[in-house]
Amino acid sequence: MTSGTGTGHWDDATARAALLRLFEAGVRAADPLTVLAPHLPEPPTSGRVVVVGVGKAAAKMALAVEQAWPAVPLSGLVVTTHGADLPDPPANRRIPVRFASHPVPDAHGAAAAAEILAAVRGLTADDLVLFLVSGGGSSLSTLPAPGLTLGDLIAVNRELLSCGAPIDHMNCIRKHLSGFSGGRLAVAAHPARVVTLAISDVPGDDPAVIASGPTLADPTTFAEARGLVAHYRMRLPDAATRHLAEAAEETPKPGDPRLAGTELRMIATPMASLRAMAAEATALGLKPLILGDALEGEARELGRALGGIALSAATHGLPVARPAVLLSGGETTVTIDGPAGEGGRGTETLLGMALALAGTPQVWALCCDTDGIDGKSDAAGAIAAPDTLARARARGVDPRAALTGHDSTGLFRALGDLVVTGPTLTNVNDVRALLIG
Repeated sequence: MTSGTGTGHWDDATARAALLRLFEAGVRAADPLTVLAPHLPEPPTSGRVVVVGVGKAAAKMALAVEQAWPAVPLSGLVVTTHGADLPDPPANRRIPVRFASHPVPDAHGAAAAAEILAAVRGLTADDLVLFLVSGGGSSLSTLPAPGLTLGDLIAVNRELLSCGAPIDHMNCIRKHLSGFSGGRLAVAAHPARVVTLAISDVPGDDPAVIASGPTLADPTTFAEARGLVAHYRMRLPDAATRHLAEAAEETPKPGDPRLAGTELRMIATPMASLRAMAAEATALGLKPLILGDALEGEARELGRALGGIALSAATHGLPVARPAVLLSGGETTVTIDGPAGEGGRGTETLLGMALALAGTPQVWALCCDTDGIDGKSDAAGAIAAPDTLARARARGVDPRAALTGHDSTGLFRALGDLVVTGPTLTNVNDVRALLIG
């Protein structure tokens, strides 16, 4: 039951506690109250400061700005998910917080996006717009382009969530149906200076993909969006199909003079959180190996591949000798091809791992979303142990059937192995840790 001794004999409780410590370290590294203030620009000597934002971290990012600039007059608003407010919101909140639905958009998000656009219009070159953006912003600021309805975009969003497309492909389509994203917020704010503070939740940290890039030039086109719809065989509402075909108003492209006054500052990333997890692993006596921060693909298939790497480490000491931990990040996809149970990207990846490991002794795994919510469940993710498959079968749950039926969260819930944190008020995507004791 030792840890950090190199003996290769960890007990279950110690391994689980270690994995939770690693996850907590990754989330701390993306905490806006810690990482945001050093990236703030100097406030303008004359002119207004308008703070607007979208995403799962919006409320905490806004609080960080308020704390860093106690004497600076601030206006604006941010929008985040229902339930993602601060535990004790300040009574004298200077930046109002709106709430909307994720991952399926709603009227509250559309209204908040329209309100944000109104807040930045009519500014001058002396004014500063501070845009706070984090994961989830695309759904939270879903504002239909002219000629489309919110119902159209809700139908499009459901197709996107079920077709298995990676986030950059999803957001290419979203940008070309939106009145807010793909650089349109920055165009509305012109000629004010626009500084974007971003928490990345996308593979490769492409800022134009985070929340569909409301303040950044969009290199994608209507033609690309149409090609992706065809590739994934999406069935869009007629109005959305017509809008993509007409291509009446392209998104602002690199070099657009209306975007000349924009600046991006990345304040938290998946790799920064993985490095924090690696440092925590070293403190626990584990040799960390970061496999990458942009591992994508079908969740169950990535889980099988990661399980295979852990099996090699446990059996052969390669690519790292025990005691060790394999760390990775990135956003997987889940293709819904029939009735679905209580699934989630993280738990589906984790169940794929468990099946690949097939009860290999001394290997535990954690897959969690750093925002605290895996898919539509109430859990951040789960932990798998060497006896996970045996315990599931003893309860009459077939692990392979659960994977096929996208009911991975239901399986881990039945075993009491979910990791429940509630909203963390940040988001640098999924993190995964495989501990080889």
